[in-house]
Parts: sequence; structure tokens; C-alpha cells
Amino acid sequence: MAAQPFIFDLGRRLPTTRTLALRIKTDGAEAAIDDAQRKADAASYQEITCRSALNAVKGMPFNWTLNPYRGCTHGCHYCFARRYQTQFELGPGDHFSSFILVKVNLVEVLRRELDRPTWTREQVAVGTATDPYQPIEGQYKLTRRALEALLHARTPVGLVTKGPMIVRDADLLAELGKGPGCTVYVSVPTVDDAAWRALEPGTAHPLQRLRAVRTLRDAGVTVGVLMAPVVPGFTTQPARLEATIRAIADHGAAFMGANIMYLKGGTRDHFMGFLAAEFPHLVEGYERLYVGAYAKPGYVTGVRGMITVLQDRYELQRRHRPAPGEHSPETDPEPEEPEQAGLDFQSGGSGTSR
Repeated sequence: MAAQPFIFDLGRRLPTTRTLALRIKTDGAEAAIDDAQRKADAASYQEITCRSALNAVKGMPFNWTLNPYRGCTHGCHYCFARRYQTQFELGPGDHFSSFILVKVNLVEVLRRELDRPTWTREQVAVGTATDPYQPIEGQYKLTRRALEALLHARTPVGLVTKGPMIVRDADLLAELGKGPGCTVYVSVPTVDDAAWRALEPGTAHPLQRLRAVRTLRDAGVTVGVLMAPVVPGFTTQPARLEATIRAIADHGAAFMGANIMYLKGGTRDHFMGFLAAEFPHLVEGYERLYVGAYAKPGYVTGVRGMITVLQDRYELQRRHRPAPGEHSPETDPEPEEPEQAGLDFQSGGSGTSR
């Protein structure tokens, strides 16, 4: 008897993160990228399936993270998440911003995890390793659908982003705030145009992000600003620090935090390569300032002092905990993901800085 054709076209099976990592390791990154969908933004997008949506973390003020995407077209040269690419057999440079993994089944997996009797509605931190509102979110809407699932499960949320697209979800964020709880951090390291163009080539203009802060505040969302990271030689000039903090205050941020740039692993390799190519006169100074992962303590203390004075001048409330990356190897134990350790979503910006 002749073989019967399939009644339903099941399509090709999407790889998991693990199988894609194995393919990259054996066949090279270009083989995997060639299989991905190329979009108008010149990035390639590989749809994958995930076995879990919620990621357990240790040493943080929260126990669970959620990241719908891996890699980020914002392409910030200082991004700490670049170093995670090296764990995936990808480089921390161009691959980070041009080859994006999309967890297409994330929401379905998340709903199952939230429905488990063992789920105790602990806070979930969204966007700790890749921006949940990078442009591709407009197509896939994974972040919005995940927020809907978290709201339905009465689970509190903390969220970090540089993407003004977040205003699309003001309704969900406000509802979460009225119920289980929601705190949003919008990242605006500087409002200086030259520094922004150099450091954050794929992001929206800083003032566009600050307008998003105002829109969210008007919608009833608890939202503040992370002036993070403060980048030596680019954004540390007193006039630039004051312009940024004044703009944050003018746009109604409920609170703000700040931290000095932290460099480790693949992130350090990428950033130093960026300096060598674009700002070679800064390389020697950076090598002296960053002997290890952190800038020298005396320098950090001086910059933090200026920021504290300006926060007081513009009456900007400071968070109780330090911002991501503010840990010092002399004073703080290093958790598994130290860059996230300052995201004290539950404090809502109350208290004073250390």
C-alpha cells in the first residue's frame, strides 16, 4: 500500500538550547547562524525551545529569573551578559548582538511551572541577563505574555530594561503593582549624546527612555532609573553626571540607583577591544584602573560621593541596596551572578545608600 501523506504538517523540530550549543561546538557558530532567520535589523534570530522558563539563582535578593531571549541587539559594549556567551561557545563580541535566541515555548512552560502546587509565588526578576524589550519583542510578544501568566498566577515581578517598548505593557505592570507587586528599573547610564552613541549603539535615545519612565509613572507603575553603569572617562565628568541625574528627576523617577562599571571575563575582553579600536588613548588608563574586575576602591569612592551629592541636590530617593555590579571584592562575597545582586525590587527604592 502506498505511503499516506501526513494530514498535518508538523514542521521541523526546533532545537533546544543544549542541542544548539552542541551544534555550535561541533560545526561552528556560522553553521547555526545560517539556519537562523535574518531580519531587517541585520541580526539573525534562532527560534529554540526551552525545558524550563524560571531559572533558580543563588546569592541574589531574589531566587528566580526569567529571560525570554538570549543575546541582545542593543549591543551595549559594557554589558555584563556578554561574558555568558562564552559559556555557549559564542564570542562576547558581534555574536552577542547579532545572533539572538528566541525561546518560543517560554510562556507555555512558564504557565506549567506557575501551576505547580510547589510554586510559592516568589518574586521573579525579568530581564536580568538580556533585555526583555529589545525590538524583536514587538513580533514575538513573549514578555507581555509572560507578564500575563505571572499576573494570573499572582506572582510579584521585578523588571529591568532599556526598551521604551515597555510602555505598551503599562496596563499589566500597573495591575501587577496593585496585586502581587511590581517594580520596574529603566536603565539610563547617561543623557550625553556622545557617550550614548559610543557605548550603546543599538538602544533608544536616553530621553526616549526617560519619557517612558514618565509614562509608566503616570499609569501608576512603580518605576525608577538605574544610572548603570557609570563608565570611567565617558560618563564620569561632573557635568555629565549632573545632567543625567537632573533629567532623571525631571522625568519623575520614583527612585534611582547607580554603579561603576564592572568588567569580567568575556565582557572585559570585548570592552578592552572596543577601546583599542575606537578610543586607544584610554586603554592604558583603563589597564591601571581595572587591575581586576572592579575599578580601584579610591576611584569608586570618589565617583559615588559625587553621585550622592547630586542625588541629594535633586531630591532623588536612593535604593536600600546597591545597584548591579556595585560589589567590591574587598567588602562583598561574590555570588554566582554579582551584577544582579543590587536589584532590590522589593524595596521599591526606599532607604538610603550604603
